[in-house]
Amino acid sequence: MHIPLLSPEAPFAILLMIVSGALIFGPLRSWRRSLVNTGVFFTASLLGDLLAGSLEGHMEPAALHWLRQMAVFGEGLAVIRYLGLALFDVVLPRIGIRISGILGDILVIVGYVAWAFLRLNLAGMQLSHLLTTSAVLTAVVAISMQETLGNLLGGLALQMDNSLEIGDWIQMDDLAGRVSDIQWRYTAIICRSGERVLVPNSHLMKNRYALICNKRQTLPLQRRSIGFDVDLSVPPGRVTSTVLQDISTARIPNVSATPAPQCLLLNFGPGYAHYAVRYWLLDPGPDEATDSEVRHHILAALQREGLRLAVSDQTIHLVAEGEAHREEVRARELNRRQQAIAQIDLFSRLSEAEQLELAGRLVNAPFARGDIMTRQGAIAHWLYIIVSGEAEAWWQPTDGSPPRLLEKRGPGSVFGELGLMTGAPRRATVVAATDIEAYRLDKAGFEHIIRSRPELAEGMSSILEERLSHFHALGRGYAEDKTGQNANRGSEVAALGKKIREFFGL
Repeated sequence: MHIPLLSPEAPFAILLMIVSGALIFGPLRSWRRSLVNTGVFFTASLLGDLLAGSLEGHMEPAALHWLRQMAVFGEGLAVIRYLGLALFDVVLPRIGIRISGILGDILVIVGYVAWAFLRLNLAGMQLSHLLTTSAVLTAVVAISMQETLGNLLGGLALQMDNSLEIGDWIQMDDLAGRVSDIQWRYTAIICRSGERVLVPNSHLMKNRYALICNKRQTLPLQRRSIGFDVDLSVPPGRVTSTVLQDISTARIPNVSATPAPQCLLLNFGPGYAHYAVRYWLLDPGPDEATDSEVRHHILAALQREGLRLAVSDQTIHLVAEGEAHREEVRARELNRRQQAIAQIDLFSRLSEAEQLELAGRLVNAPFARGDIMTRQGAIAHWLYIIVSGEAEAWWQPTDGSPPRLLEKRGPGSVFGELGLMTGAPRRATVVAATDIEAYRLDKAGFEHIIRSRPELAEGMSSILEERLSHFHALGRGYAEDKTGQNANRGSEVAALGKKIREFFGL
């Protein structure tokens, strides 16, 4: 194969460039600009080769010889680059063989050096002289480029021993992020804020870094700790059990159930005890967002139990407000509670004074998204009134099949009436689908009113009957409802009035 005016190597170089270019231009679109630059370099070398052939007989033979050798050398460099990309980035990955990017770069560099030695030898230089000269040059380069060689060898070591891989999460000093690339000079890390930080490989080899999670793990896990302070007057057992029960049962995204969360008493301070919730993170990416969710649940759990976060004894509160202002705030809150009571059918027979008395006995009960508000089968002598947010009622069949969603309840809804009025176990599990603001009314808060007016039991039993019928209607079609519940429903409804009187001792 020969093309006039070109060197004997040129046709083979053109053929290899076309074949390798066809292989890499599609898969390596992100390299398009670099590939075009290499193609331009090859074209320039080819024009130099053509120029040397055109000027043959018009210039000194020695000058034409070196011009052609330089042109052929440039053509070879471009061919080696294209062939290296085609082999290491396209062909080998397609057959399931993957090598590190640094190793591929080193092999391409070795190809450049070998091609240079070959062309110099063909140009008439003795190989022994070349080796002697290259040894001296290598020593000079090694001394002057210690840092660069350290980065090269460091990157190669990181990939060869698999101590660090693309996709791993690491933390080094104040830097934490995911490894996105390992090159011969640097390792690229994508931080949680989106910045791409380039760390020299030699720095990673000389300094300590923490491997937060390895991509080879089935579930990446990282332990997190959330601290909070509670007044010293509160028993530690009450705090830890309250918070731990909420965190363990709530459906918090990105929080692992295994290992289980912990709530620990860590220290004491002036007027407060310092606690910490420790949990395991599934995905290290949204760490602060998950911490925020956990703090939300901690605060909601403490508020439901009437516990407040501690204020240091050194803090001085100066509040300039009169009794009239405080009374206005209390009246506004009481009116809000009375309106919530008035919307409930169960209490529609109460007088305005009785509703006002009942409103004063309501307890604020906030829930965070994912909290279990009540559990099927539990004995709880109180009801909840949802003021804002949305909850889901789930029913668990006794045959072990998955839970079924019965209904969703929004503001103005109430649940737990049967538990308050008869002491019956909960018939469904209610989960907070969003953050919920609710009121809780327990048996002690309602007992005084129904004892003073026993006739309310009959009227309330009819309302409870409707509620019970509504529950059976939601569950109709399930095997348990067809067999056991329908058979017992009539007697269960008929006995509601009697159960109310017995429960309150009327």
